[in-house]
Amino acid sequence: MSISVEMARRILEASKKRARELRSPVSIAIVDAGGHLVLFERMMAPYGWATGNISLAKANTAVMFNQSTDAVAQWGNSIPGFASSLAAMTEGKFIMAAGGWPIRVNGTTIGGIGVSGGNAPGRDDEIARAGLAVVESMSPPASVANRQPYYDERAAPPVPAVPAYNEAAAPQAANGDRQSLQDAAQPQRSPAEQDDPYNAYGSHTSTQYIEDRPGDRL
Repeated sequence: MSISVEMARRILEASKKRARELRSPVSIAIVDAGGHLVLFERMMAPYGWATGNISLAKANTAVMFNQSTDAVAQWGNSIPGFASSLAAMTEGKFIMAAGGWPIRVNGTTIGGIGVSGGNAPGRDDEIARAGLAVVESMSPPASVANRQPYYDERAAPPVPAVPAYNEAAAPQAANGDRQSLQDAAQPQRSPAEQDDPYNAYGSHTSTQYIEDRPGDRL
């Protein structure tokens, strides 16, 4: 994922607006996630030619280390030869000075912004952060409540109802009488069904009945 020209233009305009409010004409460079230039404007043209290269170096440095150039300067100054080596390796696209920030959307770095030429300490950072505020307003944080659960309760099959236990209708088996329990397990039959020698499936109910009806023998 990388920054689009439309988003870069909105960031640039927000930074320019803040620069005008501060009466601090600057150079603003916006690069994509690979450090390639997307948009650039030098507000003090035709003057301030050096600020153009510096703003581009700040934007590249922010993308390179995925942090602000001010943070890079804080730990990079303690490494001898670090700044000069990186500047030579990147052909001047590395610098340790405040004013460069990575541009992130939902935690993913999609580009970087670099500002140079502020007429007071901290002005470059303030102008760059004004552009980043536009990105934050365009990508609101995802709410946990709106996430789709892994298990969808609405798709779950209905649970069959368990019949209630009727204690009054349950037979009582005294002293562990197994015969009473077996009789209770048999389905209840009406008097008419008890006189019918055939069950619901048309089969004989007992072998004794077959022996009493010779005509039914095969």
